[in-house]
Amino acid sequence: MNHPSLSSSYLPGSSNTYGHDWSQGALGGIIRTSGRHFIDHYGRVCGLRGVNLSGSSKSSSNHNNDTFPSKAETVTFVGRPFPLEEAPEHFARLRRWGLTFVRFLVTWEAVEHAGPGIYDTEYLNYIRDLLALLPQYGMIAFVSLHQDVWSRYSGGSGAPAWTLETVGFDLHELESTGAAWLKGVKGGGHIEEERGLWPCGYQKLAAATMATCFWAGDAFAPKLSTNNKKGDAISVQKFLQDAYLDMSEMVVRAVGDLEAVVGFEMMNEPHRGYVEVPSLHYFDYNTDLHLSAVPSAFESFQLGAGRPTEVAVWTRSFPMPTRKTGRAVLNVDKRKVWKEDGPTKGQCLWEMHGVWGWDKNKNAAIVLRESYFEKHPTNGKKIDWYTDFYYPFLNKWAERVRAASSPDKIVFVEMIPNEFCPSSFTEDHQPPNIVYAPHWYDLNALFTKAFGDFTVNVQGLSRGMFPLKAFYWGHKGARNNFALQIRNIVEKAYQVLGEKPVIIGECGIPMDMNKGRAFKTDDFTWQAKMMDAMLVGLERAMVGFTLWNYNPYNTDLAGDEWNGENFSWFSRSRALPRDLLYYEQSSPSLDNGGRILSAVVRPYPAKTAGIPLKFEYEVTTGSFMFKWRNPGAETDTISGTPTVDKPSRSHPEIKALETEIFLPSLIAHGRSVVVSGLEEDDSYVYDEARQTLFIVAKNTQPGFVHEVRVKIAALEGYKIRPPLFEANDFWSDFGMGVCALLVLLCALLLGISGIGENLLRRLEIIL
Repeated sequence: MNHPSLSSSYLPGSSNTYGHDWSQGALGGIIRTSGRHFIDHYGRVCGLRGVNLSGSSKSSSNHNNDTFPSKAETVTFVGRPFPLEEAPEHFARLRRWGLTFVRFLVTWEAVEHAGPGIYDTEYLNYIRDLLALLPQYGMIAFVSLHQDVWSRYSGGSGAPAWTLETVGFDLHELESTGAAWLKGVKGGGHIEEERGLWPCGYQKLAAATMATCFWAGDAFAPKLSTNNKKGDAISVQKFLQDAYLDMSEMVVRAVGDLEAVVGFEMMNEPHRGYVEVPSLHYFDYNTDLHLSAVPSAFESFQLGAGRPTEVAVWTRSFPMPTRKTGRAVLNVDKRKVWKEDGPTKGQCLWEMHGVWGWDKNKNAAIVLRESYFEKHPTNGKKIDWYTDFYYPFLNKWAERVRAASSPDKIVFVEMIPNEFCPSSFTEDHQPPNIVYAPHWYDLNALFTKAFGDFTVNVQGLSRGMFPLKAFYWGHKGARNNFALQIRNIVEKAYQVLGEKPVIIGECGIPMDMNKGRAFKTDDFTWQAKMMDAMLVGLERAMVGFTLWNYNPYNTDLAGDEWNGENFSWFSRSRALPRDLLYYEQSSPSLDNGGRILSAVVRPYPAKTAGIPLKFEYEVTTGSFMFKWRNPGAETDTISGTPTVDKPSRSHPEIKALETEIFLPSLIAHGRSVVVSGLEEDDSYVYDEARQTLFIVAKNTQPGFVHEVRVKIAALEGYKIRPPLFEANDFWSDFGMGVCALLVLLCALLLGISGIGENLLRRLEIIL
């Protein structure tokens, strides 16, 4: 089937769809992947942009800070990310903002909190009803099974409480023994001494033990077993993995047949636990956050066993993120985290496996197997977490997903956060039809919750970059900094995976940066600048993304109500009541409650009748440029390593001439859209009601490069809108001063030179 734009009588915009409409009616069928691109039925490249729904999904709708973690089996996640009756408001708002590609969060706890094999069908029906509404708003989604630090009960989100009890943990002693930090999931994380502590939970006893048992329990915890549904004794790894696979299948069967659900993601930000830890005495400073009290694995074992233990204390510093500033004794009350009636009979799981023990003669703990988690305990073979554990389970999970839905479902894959795509992720380890979906955040801004003219490339510094090359000044510097980091992630993936799609599954900025001053002044300029710098980086990399995050429960004071985070640039506490809203795309009433929208809501090529080459948007002027190329012959390929700038020239036949660019009413309303750069035979129209610039480019010569430039100008009689901010750099800020200093130095040098010449002449006369 051809797109109607192939007809010689077709006028731009004659179809009844819009650029950011991903429904099957608009695409001519299901969206699919080809090379590094998502494409529609007509072969047009789809530029997907959207949001994570939602940070609110990490916590239950009946969460109670005062009683947590009690009554874990009675929680409900119905109404997360928001109640079903509110969906039209939120979906209409996201459609207006052009963010119609959704990473939809589902946690294991939400599905199976009541106990192993007991599934919350009310919740599954709720998410089915919610996701079924998406096509009405031109939206599609992939479902991400979400976790952080294993579970809410170990300080993050994800797994149900009974998984920790299966291993032998006492939920009510996790915090007292330092096995987990729980203040952040009980409303804390906002004051300075608690800020940013939650990622340290990955190294703590509870989360590290659970991840180790899940991925590699057969290797490292073979003595720990439990009964399956039939009453047969099985290993803890098989028990946990089978439960996860069964839960995943329940989710897939609940929503996998829906038009809007294009794929699934196995696990958010997976972590290896203790696997591959080279020493029980320390963690890797470059990969594991060291902040506040940071027990080593060995110290965690002792604390969990009820032994008061002295551990290192780390505080924020510069230029290194943290430094060791002291020591503190934890668990002075000698509490034990292992249940006496649990599977370990009150003994530490790792003591049970001979990793450490208590020397009665020395009255001290001793390490018995220092490299226990680095090599296989039985055969001594060096362990590789990815190839030995992660890839095999990923493929098993993908098979279950496709068996429960359809073979065309896309599998979204991510690796350990802040790591490049592993070179070991070769084709023999990959499930079919994958999309690589890593995350990117500016780690410096996340850690300091501050952003200004000075930015740092932490990615580069952690990999040995010369420090002076890692420092940037001004807004242009921030754009270049972020663009380099994102490009590195994307191109490292292309080097390993070849021409396979990459999207950034999470990226965002802390709205409470700079000590939350914007909430008091209502001046969000710095937040807008950081968001723009990040989005420019994504645009230069030519990849899609889902922003973290859209959370209607966000408030200025409580943020996203999880571990002190405050990332949502929408807050319904600032929005209009629902009965005052209009849901059309052109309705500005939907913008109320949004912050920094001028940076978030921006033009982008949505459906391109060709191969996108370059897109540049300047937020300070509202102007943009887009280049795309007609595909070459099927055999017309580019040799060498794939890069952002050199996409493959081969492409399925494109059965359309019309390119559709999302051009938001937010920046075009009341202004003139000036289009230039097209060929003489090309035609276009801008429809503000559909927020789409439709372009029909007639030249179909293989390899021909099209270009369009769009400027937003003030209408006659209207004032020109002032720029959002100035895109400054080192030279615009200090150029005059540097030039003046150079002139002064030259003058001094010339003056000294003149004095020297006079002295020489006098000496010659005397002599």
